[in-house]
Amino acid sequence: MIVQYEGPTPLHTIDLIRKKRDGGALDAREIGFLVAGAANESIPVEQLAAWLMAAWIRGLSLDETRALTVAMRDSGEKFSPRGLGKVAVDKHSTGGVGDKTSFLVAPIAAACGLAVPMVSGRALGHTGGTLDKLESIPGFRTALSLQEFETVLTECGAAIVSQTHALVPADRVLYALRDRTGTVENAGLICASILSKKLAAGLDALVLDVKTGSGAFLRRREDAEFLAALMVATAESAETRTVALMTDMGQPLGRMAGNWIELIETTELLRGDRPANSEDLRELSLQLAAWMIHLGGKADSADAGYGLAENALEDGSALRAFLAMVEAQGGDVNIFDDPPRFHRPGATQVLEAWESGFIADMDTTALGWAVQRTGAGREKAGEPVDPHAGIEFHARRGARVERGQPLATLYATRAEMLAEPMALVRQAITFSEAPPHAVPLVGLTFTRENAEAYLRNAGKVVESSF
Repeated sequence: MIVQYEGPTPLHTIDLIRKKRDGGALDAREIGFLVAGAANESIPVEQLAAWLMAAWIRGLSLDETRALTVAMRDSGEKFSPRGLGKVAVDKHSTGGVGDKTSFLVAPIAAACGLAVPMVSGRALGHTGGTLDKLESIPGFRTALSLQEFETVLTECGAAIVSQTHALVPADRVLYALRDRTGTVENAGLICASILSKKLAAGLDALVLDVKTGSGAFLRRREDAEFLAALMVATAESAETRTVALMTDMGQPLGRMAGNWIELIETTELLRGDRPANSEDLRELSLQLAAWMIHLGGKADSADAGYGLAENALEDGSALRAFLAMVEAQGGDVNIFDDPPRFHRPGATQVLEAWESGFIADMDTTALGWAVQRTGAGREKAGEPVDPHAGIEFHARRGARVERGQPLATLYATRAEMLAEPMALVRQAITFSEAPPHAVPLVGLTFTRENAEAYLRNAGKVVESSF
């Protein structure tokens, strides 16, 4: 007797590995099977690693990328902001040196009546970590339960937390494997990793800050543009209004790079001050917040949102929202009465210009490593960071400096840790007799319409490697 199988054909991991290895495209059910197997650990890691390498080599189609993002989003618990009675918006940056915009845009958007459920990360490579910076505030808690997350959002309008164990568990497994198997630099896999965590927060709208230049993970502009367009189209297909701004990371953002010192700079701007060498940080934060406010329905356009964002800085409402969030998450708000007084580095050294001229170029990746080597970052997961280490930059790209003029002040854990970052900063900065060409802070902006057009022109398959 012939027994006919009723229902969907059973799936087997080895068949899906072969299919991708041979250039085939997996459908949503097949990708969902792999993601579920990663989340519940029913698929051996060697098979997941083999599929990741096949995907890296063969590339992922747009449909595969969307399916992977949604399946990873749904692989664990999800946060629902519906009970807040507000539109939920967020911002994500692809990483940079001195990038502290989260501490400005979250309270600005909250002050404008939006909810900002922000799930952030720690230091990665040459870039600093939002959570590490916040944890330089005594008592500040980033590991909140979903119930605590909702409570802070209800009280303050914004909360910045770490990923919970139950939120997007598939990403933790797959990202760790990508890191160990050389399969990180794939646009589809990057897109799914970033968006799955953001979309699991139940966002109505998302603003992406995609970095380009010497301090970005994707230095080639065309690679960054492709990823930006892909993320916008993918998030929009998941019914989250999304835009992506291409922004310059050819120099540190603002004048401070570290942990506590970045919060010093942040609070200066929140108090309405306009410190020298912080104008780019203020401007970018306002532009990102403007889009959050517009997509969140509080302004008819990004230009109108910019005006509301600037008002929130000037009238003190953004500062009040920030301090309320810090207090609600256990932080000591008294240190913000005089933030510089709390700065207690173990060792300090000033680097002076070794020649006169214009600052022509900055290798911002090297500068990021210099910041990390002061003690502000970590080389291995789980290592402690020094909240008081970092670098203050006294001159920007394009500035005219004289020999002997202070270029940077380095703060380190111990005096013997200063030599390497000092050398890295010297190697990273070059001078010229003429001023360099100006680079715009914000370049191309991707919306759903031009992102989809860009992807059509680029082709339907994501290239495997940058």
